[in-house]
Amino acid sequence: MACILKRRSLVVVGVIVVCFFLMVLRLISEMKLPLQRNSFDKPIARWMPFSYPQNGSIRTHFGYVNIRTHEPLQLDCDLCAIVSNSGQMSGQRVGNEIDQSSCVWRMNNAPTKSFEEDVGRRTTIRVVSHTSVPLLLKDPDYFFKETNSTLFVIWGPFRNMRTDGNGIIYNMLRKAADRYTDAKIYVTTEKRMSYCDGVFKKETGKDRIQSGSFLSTGWFTLILAMDACYGIHVFGMINDTYCKSDGFRKVPYHYYESGKNECDEYFLHENAPFGSHRFITEKTVFARWAKKKKIIFTHPNWTVS
Repeated sequence: MACILKRRSLVVVGVIVVCFFLMVLRLISEMKLPLQRNSFDKPIARWMPFSYPQNGSIRTHFGYVNIRTHEPLQLDCDLCAIVSNSGQMSGQRVGNEIDQSSCVWRMNNAPTKSFEEDVGRRTTIRVVSHTSVPLLLKDPDYFFKETNSTLFVIWGPFRNMRTDGNGIIYNMLRKAADRYTDAKIYVTTEKRMSYCDGVFKKETGKDRIQSGSFLSTGWFTLILAMDACYGIHVFGMINDTYCKSDGFRKVPYHYYESGKNECDEYFLHENAPFGSHRFITEKTVFARWAKKKKIIFTHPNWTVS
């Protein structure tokens, strides 16, 4: 009798162990592994020791407010793909690679239709300048209806984004939000705008306004992405010395438009006395950030030492 009970106990213990083992295997198989890059080749799934919030909650970003609900932005990504608007993206055929990222970031009104092979199909977050809002509203059904899962983050100066009825761009966005009730439109707060100005002064030693500079959408995109992403892969952005390098690739300023030459535009803006973006200066800052953060730049590749 004792032998029978002992065998039964062993069977029960064995069943428990097997069940536990199967549960562990299932959890591992369902775990969303972030993508890690291997010498800038194709992404491979591999566990990386990212410091996820212990309570599993999505990170809240209080500098960005939903235009309808007034709630702060909640966003938490593993590997983010930031797709440049540059003509460097033409012919790269990295669309599938981009779409494999946890979150895909685009800027202003850069389209994906007809360019999927090079830039991908998915858009998780679209960071938009106040000056590009009218361009979105030329095709509102596409931006706010067909792609209604996209988060829109709009930045702009107080004069255009004020909420007292006198903010021209804010009023446009408010009407769009009333028409497309599923659209997720967030505006950058005045405090956050001041913070981004402060980062520019800290990194360059120059006051943005006094130096006659306008921050680019890329600047606002990188700042938010560094808060929201555990790893960042930037596609198609040139570095600060690219336009002076031997044999650099001459491309349009935007991959979806012909006309303006990218390097000509960069030099024009960098050397203008006022009212221009400082693209080259910003790229110098981005290279410094890449040394401290999980950021890589490809197509063309950046060497960050």
